[in-house]
Amino acid sequence: MFFFFVGGVEQQVSQVLKYGAGRCISCASPADLVRYDKVLKLFFVPVWRWPGKDPLMHCNNCNLFFPQSYSLPPPLSSSDYSSDSPRCRSCDRIVEPDFRFCPFCGSSL
Repeated sequence: MFFFFVGGVEQQVSQVLKYGAGRCISCASPADLVRYDKVLKLFFVPVWRWPGKDPLMHCNNCNLFFPQSYSLPPPLSSSDYSSDSPRCRSCDRIVEPDFRFCPFCGSSL
């Protein structure tokens, strides 16, 4: 006699704590800080749900959950810098003053 188990455990977002808190480590798109639930599914039907321990980052683009400590910093907008902020000579993007190389194109500053 054989039995096949069709089911598994999945993570689902239960509450968004902060929108755009960082960037995804896989696709670099914006990621949200969320509380999550773990859900046991049998035959694709949720059977049992329990809360996760610590808040995680969640990427809406690739549906990846990862710890907040692994998150890339959120993208900086042009309003974050003043008009006299340094720009890359190659790609003309605004870079932080303490950078020696452009993080976008890799050229020397």
